[in-house]
Amino acid sequence: MGLKTSLITTKSFSFKYLDIVAVFFVSILVISNIASSAKIVDIGISLFSIPLVFDGGTLLFPFVYVLGDVLTEVYGFRTARRVIWTGFAVMALAALVFFILGILPPESFWEAETGSAAYNAVLGGMSYGGIVLASLTAYLAGELSNAAILSRLKVKMKGRMLWVRTISSTLVGEFLDSLIFVLIASAAGVFGWEIFWSLVITNYLLKCGIEAAVTPFTYWASGFLKRKEGIDVYDER
Repeated sequence: MGLKTSLITTKSFSFKYLDIVAVFFVSILVISNIASSAKIVDIGISLFSIPLVFDGGTLLFPFVYVLGDVLTEVYGFRTARRVIWTGFAVMALAALVFFILGILPPESFWEAETGSAAYNAVLGGMSYGGIVLASLTAYLAGELSNAAILSRLKVKMKGRMLWVRTISSTLVGEFLDSLIFVLIASAAGVFGWEIFWSLVITNYLLKCGIEAAVTPFTYWASGFLKRKEGIDVYDER
């Protein structure tokens, strides 16, 4: 595309679409985490006798990685890292809000119709220490490693073969995310150990599969933003 911008010169750019991409990134991150605590899905399929069950956020969470890839590819690792940390802060804030709501006294009619037990069974999962620690730790490890690998590969491969770079970084990032999340959540008693490998394998396969399937969108979004923003960052330092 004829654009190659170093890490240093990006400070002088005024981006038109960065805020929109960042908002969608953070929104999808929070929504997928709420869905993860809300429901475990069993589609009735097994892989080598291991049931393929997954938490509710698995279908949406891969799009966090898709947008993370787009952010890194177009704006560079430094900008992507800032958005990743912003997502971390918003997730922590959401957990704090749900925790405070959980300990506040309920109104009598709401308690009779809905009840604290229902709240704690769903939204309470977002504020439980184990699930919060699992989500935040896995998210940071997975997203930062994904962005860092994609950034390094872009320089080494001179910007070619985006699909190889996104899938390679995803395989590492999603593995760390899935393993760390389920491991910490299981150790904290959120998930039973009997479904540990089912959750890890299913989460990993689905996340990687979904991101691979939407690779054409990653290509389109990256190309569109590079043209509109007039930038294509290479993290050469």
